[in-house]
Amino acid sequence: MSYSYQIGSLEQYHEAYRKSVEDPEGFWAEIARTFTWKKPWDKVLEWNFKEPNVKWFIGGQLNITENCLDRHLESKADQPAIIWESNDPNEHHRVLTYRRLHFKVCQFAWVLKNNGVKKGDRVCIYMGMVPELAIAVLACARIGAIHSVIFGGFSAQSIADRLQDAKAEYIITCDGAYRGNKTIPLKPVIDDALVTCPFVKTVIVHTRTRTPVSMIKGRDLWWEDEINRVETQGNPDFPAETMDAEDPLFILYTSGSTGKPKGVVHSSAGYMIYTNYSFVNVFQNKPGDVHFCTADIGWITGHSYIVYGPLSAGATSLMFEGIPTFPDAGRFWAIVDKYKVNILYTAPTAIRSLMVFGTDFVTPYKLDSLRVLGTVGEPINEEAWHWYDEQIGKKRCPIVDTWWQTETGGILISNLAGVTPAIPAHATLPLPGVQPVLVDENGKEVKGNGVSGNLCIKFPWPSIIRTTYGDHERCRTTYFATYENMYFTGDGALRDEKGNYRITGRVDDVLNVSGHRIGTAEVENAINMHYGVVESAVVGYPHEIKGQGIYAYVIYSGKREDEELIRKDISATVSRIIGPIAKPDKIQFVTGLPKTRSGKIMRRILRKIAEGELQNLGDTTTLLDPAVVEEIKTGKQ
Repeated sequence: MSYSYQIGSLEQYHEAYRKSVEDPEGFWAEIARTFTWKKPWDKVLEWNFKEPNVKWFIGGQLNITENCLDRHLESKADQPAIIWESNDPNEHHRVLTYRRLHFKVCQFAWVLKNNGVKKGDRVCIYMGMVPELAIAVLACARIGAIHSVIFGGFSAQSIADRLQDAKAEYIITCDGAYRGNKTIPLKPVIDDALVTCPFVKTVIVHTRTRTPVSMIKGRDLWWEDEINRVETQGNPDFPAETMDAEDPLFILYTSGSTGKPKGVVHSSAGYMIYTNYSFVNVFQNKPGDVHFCTADIGWITGHSYIVYGPLSAGATSLMFEGIPTFPDAGRFWAIVDKYKVNILYTAPTAIRSLMVFGTDFVTPYKLDSLRVLGTVGEPINEEAWHWYDEQIGKKRCPIVDTWWQTETGGILISNLAGVTPAIPAHATLPLPGVQPVLVDENGKEVKGNGVSGNLCIKFPWPSIIRTTYGDHERCRTTYFATYENMYFTGDGALRDEKGNYRITGRVDDVLNVSGHRIGTAEVENAINMHYGVVESAVVGYPHEIKGQGIYAYVIYSGKREDEELIRKDISATVSRIIGPIAKPDKIQFVTGLPKTRSGKIMRRILRKIAEGELQNLGDTTTLLDPAVVEEIKTGKQ
């Protein structure tokens, strides 16, 4: 397959960008025509950012799996669609060709149908990084059910919150998962979550670790038994459900600045078109390339650039079950050589953690198949960028520094590999079709170059968030109410003299830890549930591996004879309520928090102290008790 909309030169980039701004509907219609539609659209776009209400390809009908699978069967049936590398390097890898993946997805779509799943139902998926996770995702999409994948590191409470919000009556899970030298129980965590979710009808369990699990009659089913049942029916083809362009494809929960996670909803057509377009252009994918995205499918990166982007483009997507340091810190590089990987897409956190081990784990590998490197999840610092460029790319692979969010569905700002210039630690230029602006605190646009401000987007792109599940008002207030007629990203940015963007980080109460967004309010709520905690305040601080660490200031009412044990207890509470990913890196016990007279915590002060800035704390005269600041400074961790 050749991509007629793949930009091949800087001149083409500028021309495409000009067209996308002058005639956005014509620009996207031309790209959309290259896909398989059951019925063409009547109108390309309707939008306003007030309500908000965004609709793309109105009246069009399609199914994303026909575009990810069926349309490749004629020319790519025997090409690998997914290559799976196990956590254990000695375990045999698996290759699913497009023909085999199509067969497996149809098979599991029948399993879902046999168990009463129908179009519009919500299906929660909580699995390890096994091919069956991708199969389950695609089978949901084929049947028209809305999938909600939950990362395998979240706790029972976090799962229950998401199940209740989505009113998901069906769950797909594994007995357990392998992660490095650990076996993670998954089904037992689901069992704990279901204590408060009696509405769940069916749990389908895939066998991976052979961990003993409890199987409840009438509710729990083995994946393998259900597949056998379909095989006895003769494995008929499963015709893809007709989906309206604006029908929801999936819900993915993300942390916000309030305690409750919000379910970001993406549409069927717009999401598909944008993930495909961004994949093909940012990574400059070529037929036959092996694309290795190291993310987990539980995050948006895995949705867009392991499953939907590569498969809709007819590419080969490599899926890895393990971690970069097991059995040693050369695992990524071993995988690159083993499968002749052409495109490697990973997180700055992973790069920084591997830098610590030095180059001894890099030098045994050739890495000569690599053509493009990419980073995702957070801004990459210059030191890590240069190490990645020199040690992994051997100074011959462009690095795409991609900026985007769960809510954007795909990459919005990035250099295009080898086409537009790369600048260390800069996301650089917006993709054609994306119109970023910088605004000041009052929402006034900051024009020109060599400026900074809050990053907003002033025109919709096809994969923009449609709503937050079951609570459209929350979508409006979070993303569209801060600045009039704009989508507010929550990030700050600099725009240099040539118009290149550099993302400076969050400007709201959300942390970016190892590339994953965690709301401060969510962590505070979890800490405050610990017996003895009166109140807490959480801020981010620079962390040499994670990018941002979590620093918690805690007012504790009980005895503090063994402070280290209390810290461990508080961390265990957070881990139990949210998951290990949200555990504080530092906990400082304080007698009070810096509050204004109206009771608002001045996080600016706490952030500066956590960052080690103890002198220039700004105006503290509005504080109820300025003395508390001195005490916090003295006790800094």
